Amino acid sequence: MSVETVTLGCRLNFAESETIRRLATADGDWLVVNSCAVTNEAVRQTRQAIRQAKRSKPDTRILVTGCAAELDPKSFNEMPEVDRVVGNDNKISSLQIGAVKTSQIVPAGFLGHVRSFVGVQNGCDHRCNFCSIWQARGPSRSLPFEAIRQAVERELDRGAREIVLTGIDITSYDHDGLSLGELCQKLLGSVPALDRLRLSSLDSVEIDEALLELIAREPRLMPHFHLSLQSGDDLILKRMKRRHSRSDAIRTVETIKAARSDATIGADMIAGFPTETEEMALNSLKLLEDCDVVAAHIFPFSPRPNTPAARMPQLNREIVKARAAQLRQTAAERRSRWLDSKIGSTQPVLIENNEKGHTDAFAPVKIDGSTRGQVGDARITGRVGDQLTAVWA
Repeated sequence: MSVETVTLGCRLNFAESETIRRLATADGDWLVVNSCAVTNEAVRQTRQAIRQAKRSKPDTRILVTGCAAELDPKSFNEMPEVDRVVGNDNKISSLQIGAVKTSQIVPAGFLGHVRSFVGVQNGCDHRCNFCSIWQARGPSRSLPFEAIRQAVERELDRGAREIVLTGIDITSYDHDGLSLGELCQKLLGSVPALDRLRLSSLDSVEIDEALLELIAREPRLMPHFHLSLQSGDDLILKRMKRRHSRSDAIRTVETIKAARSDATIGADMIAGFPTETEEMALNSLKLLEDCDVVAAHIFPFSPRPNTPAARMPQLNREIVKARAAQLRQTAAERRSRWLDSKIGSTQPVLIENNEKGHTDAFAPVKIDGSTRGQVGDARITGRVGDQLTAVWA
């Protein structure tokens, strides 16, 4: 038996794919395509991945799971390349014979065998008007601390040098009264071997006081924070059904940077949301600077089926693409200036693969002669494209 995975989309999907592969007991050779449905393009890429997989390995059976499969199982069942379709609730046990279903399995696994994603939460309660993921993942539910602690310790025992807590909406984490910040505090306190803890995407309006305290005093919490901002215009934020304002986002960043001077900010942004005017788009452009964003994920608006935003007056697709391109260009220019500002400085670095890694603030770095898993201070010597070059200090 062999099980391979092809994973699209979020970090939780990567953790789930690794868990599926690790726990699989089914007979025969399988390829699991763990799909994404955050945009129409993600769904297209899922179908493309399925067809490519079948062409390259015609004798391997293909199982499709994930959000795209959950939302539209019929269309995937009708693909001749697909042998089986499994919804999100059953994906972890999809290739286990006689598996006992349990809510205590914590999705966890490596990316590059150095950084490990650990899922602490699933689902979302917020139902933003552009999003279909809450339909695919269900309501928010959080895993218990003890199961998470054991999963973290297992990943460290397997060789992980950094743990990334992930989920669909991790800032909504709430189990037995523990918030996300309190979960992190308890983890760092009870797992001394956990030297590097990183967080995946955060909803700025839900960042709790315990997390802010940790940001201010705990060097083992990595100082890069990726925020789900989506827009820089208050009216568009309301039409998206987001729960924060432009000023809320700016204030959150100011609070994070006041707590930790070396903190860096990433952000998800949507370009061309229905009814967005040029002035509204300019407000999003300005937000990149107002929030000092150095790592932006820009999505051209994609009308997902059965969402309120899909029923709103749509912008011309060329306008959407042009605004996304403008946001990406501005974000890239900001990122280049940030990377250049690090030249000549000394930064802590974790090497992941092929002599490449990241600083604590998540700047990509290449150090010739370095080895996977190596951690230490490095002197930044230059930049090639989007990657810094360095030597060990």
